[in-house]
Amino acid sequence: MENTDILISGSGIAGPALAYWLSRAGFTVTVVERAPAPRTGGQTVDLRGAGREVVARMGLMDRVRALSVEQSGYAIVDARGRVTASMPVDSFGGEGIISEIEILRGDLVGLMYRASGPGSATEYLFDDTITALDEDATGVTVTFERAPARRFALVIGADGLHSTVRRLAFGPEERHFVPLNLYTSWFSAVDARIALDGWYLAHNAPGGLVASARPGREPGEVKASLSFRSGPLGIERCDREARRALLRERFGGLGWEVPRLLEALGAAEDLSLDWMGQVRMERWTRGRAALLGDAGYCPTPLTGLGTSLSLVGAYVLAGELAAAGGEHRAAFAAYDAVMRPYVRQAQELPPGGVRGYAPRGRTGIALRNASMRAMGRGPMKKLMEAQFAKAGAIRLPDYAALGTAVGPAFGAAA
Repeated sequence: MENTDILISGSGIAGPALAYWLSRAGFTVTVVERAPAPRTGGQTVDLRGAGREVVARMGLMDRVRALSVEQSGYAIVDARGRVTASMPVDSFGGEGIISEIEILRGDLVGLMYRASGPGSATEYLFDDTITALDEDATGVTVTFERAPARRFALVIGADGLHSTVRRLAFGPEERHFVPLNLYTSWFSAVDARIALDGWYLAHNAPGGLVASARPGREPGEVKASLSFRSGPLGIERCDREARRALLRERFGGLGWEVPRLLEALGAAEDLSLDWMGQVRMERWTRGRAALLGDAGYCPTPLTGLGTSLSLVGAYVLAGELAAAGGEHRAAFAAYDAVMRPYVRQAQELPPGGVRGYAPRGRTGIALRNASMRAMGRGPMKKLMEAQFAKAGAIRLPDYAALGTAVGPAFGAAA
């Protein structure tokens, strides 16, 4: 087999999933991660469609179900906490706004890390990052911030929306980033004492503001989000206190449970705030470098398909490399051919897009609520069925080299 030494940048969901499949196929894998350890906590992520099938093929579905967060559904509430529209979790066969299986991102990362890391052939380099790539005809010399430079046959960027590998191998981020003009923050609202009863609750306010709270895995645990429409502010590069101040300014004076969320914001050690956008690229590979998951085709959280794209992409990229005996040119071309239609559909935003998620005026909020109430019937139901079906709109190959000749291919080509 050609090309057995592979470096993966990023130990979120996509990186360890790829490491699992590559190790299974006989490749020598190293994962480099800027954080000092696997990232814990985080918000809840959806496990849908073909992504769910990949987890099943990894033999992890029972453990995922044991760690999944029990949720009743998604509901929109007004300033007094009254429900104005809702969608139970069992809507659309458990593939609606809230998926039947949702798991804290940190819990899924932990499962992927344990499957690919301790006891396997994969080496993890934590508290480090790539600073330079020097490619030649036989491989890539990788310079690290801390570790000595090393040679690899291939380098895979699974390092998220602000990918280092993408910047080094494909050019500046602005070439590939399509902004949605929406800022979103996530944090744990410790001791917020918000009665959710298992529901993911969201409140819209004029000005394109959205405040939400959803259950965590532990009793009483609240995962919060504050979103607002805006052009670039650069605040995501400021310190945590500056971000807190901006959120307090934007959301001060709102009703519902927003005052409690803002109070909890002060103690939130896991606060993140970023300007949302999609990554759109004509090619996800260049020479001996390839991109995976959000690094190559981030769909944004509005689609609910980021986790599925990462898991499916990892499976397909590893499978094609194994099927090609490590010959990266053939494998990369096949990876693109299999994934491109799936990614194209997944990146289509739900009806209304950002305007539907965060309407600027009261009329827009009322129309969006009415639209959501109509999702379960008539023409709107068919439209939403097509939207939610995107998670399974790929025929997963059975890669014999990965030990996944499991019978009929999952899903249906769309």
